[in-house]
Amino acid sequence: MEAQEREMSFDDRMSDEESLMWNIEKDPWLNPSGAALAILEGSMDEDHFRRTMRSAVSRIPRLYERVVPGLGRVAPPAWVPDPEFDIAFHTRRISLPKPGSERQLFDLAAQLYQEPLDRTRPLWRFVAIDGLEGGRSAIWSVVHHAVSDGIGQLRMAEMYQQVDPNEPAPDEVDLEQIVADAVESHHAKQMGGDLADGFPTTVVQSLGHLTRRQLGNARRLAGEVAIWPADPKRAREAVGGALGVATSTIGALTGAGNEVEGGSPLWKTRSRHRHLEHLSLPLDELKAASKRYGATINDVFLAGMTEGAVRYHADRGVEVDAYNTSFVISTRTDSAVGGNAFTPVPVQLPGAVVPLDERIADIHLRLAEKRESMSTGGGFGAMAGIANWLPTTVLTSAARAAAGKIDFATSNLRGAPFALYISGARVLQIVTMGPVAGTACNATALSYENRFDIGLFIDPTAIDAPEDFRDAVESAFADILAS
Repeated sequence: MEAQEREMSFDDRMSDEESLMWNIEKDPWLNPSGAALAILEGSMDEDHFRRTMRSAVSRIPRLYERVVPGLGRVAPPAWVPDPEFDIAFHTRRISLPKPGSERQLFDLAAQLYQEPLDRTRPLWRFVAIDGLEGGRSAIWSVVHHAVSDGIGQLRMAEMYQQVDPNEPAPDEVDLEQIVADAVESHHAKQMGGDLADGFPTTVVQSLGHLTRRQLGNARRLAGEVAIWPADPKRAREAVGGALGVATSTIGALTGAGNEVEGGSPLWKTRSRHRHLEHLSLPLDELKAASKRYGATINDVFLAGMTEGAVRYHADRGVEVDAYNTSFVISTRTDSAVGGNAFTPVPVQLPGAVVPLDERIADIHLRLAEKRESMSTGGGFGAMAGIANWLPTTVLTSAARAAAGKIDFATSNLRGAPFALYISGARVLQIVTMGPVAGTACNATALSYENRFDIGLFIDPTAIDAPEDFRDAVESAFADILAS
């Protein structure tokens, strides 16, 4: 794992998409960020981890930068070094009360997630958790989605993970001096050596950025509109997307243009509450099953989630015509740390009771068609710049309404195929908490070694029996792997 050789994918200002994620979070229901829970064998070395994190922050400037709003809506927010940065604010260590069960750990993780990040400070937080039964421990972490998407965050994690349990800690770094130098350098750059020129310089930079951004938005919009006469369905989706793009950023789209109304009648009510469930599949068995069905792992992942939803509703005597879901396509072409490059794709999946092979074959075709349609342009980034000009209340209201139509959003991340360590402690598994953000559930999968771990991050007001939903999904995957 050559973390030191990776380039950094961080700009001085947020992209239109990142600005949108920043803006919609003013409504706490629409928190677009994900979190992760790494469960460790034993406990990590505290001093080793301290030195490792200080070294990591020194090499990733975004971790000591805060957000500064642009001049009104003229330019997107900027990233600047935080003159009051204190790494102790972002890292802490706590212990679970006895007996230290996984249920206690998951409930704590959900509680930590609901504590908002301080928007005046760098946008991340780590919590080391001791006292997990079986002599284990854990690290809970959250990084704001405006900093990076899931793939970028996996690459950032290389800065504090090791492949050798005996790897020595990095040399001590004078992090405080590094930050102070960055603050001074940024101040000098902004002021241009003359304090009186500071405000005019900021205005000129913002206006220049506005001109470039709006020209780009105009070109993207013109290109999108040019496609509409040949594809009326795309036109309907795009028009809905002008407002619904807010939820596109979090993998929960409006479902505009779906064949039927769709959606679970049981999962209509939404809240800010969160509940974490988890299940794990053998990765080699999942790969073998995908091959037998002539499908991809992502096809089988969505099939298992859909079949689980069907079984959950069947147990309650409820029929659902179709489920409104989404999956994420990565648009990355680099191997850089950080940044955002993804497109959430809406897909409506039939809710009828059908044989598993028919469900997987149907989903395989639907997802292939969606991927093909997204390759012709448009998508997530096409409307983000336009949506950012909407009043915040309009934007968040539209996002809430759109997310309220989504039954579950999904994402599939590829982790390391080999063992990882954090300051001497082996990583046993990583449980993800993808952004729920007004949907009923986010299911994010992460492969690691021979595991395919699925984090079910649930709004328990929507899915009021989350354990039953987890059991239904687990039984669906068991039958898929066994068939």
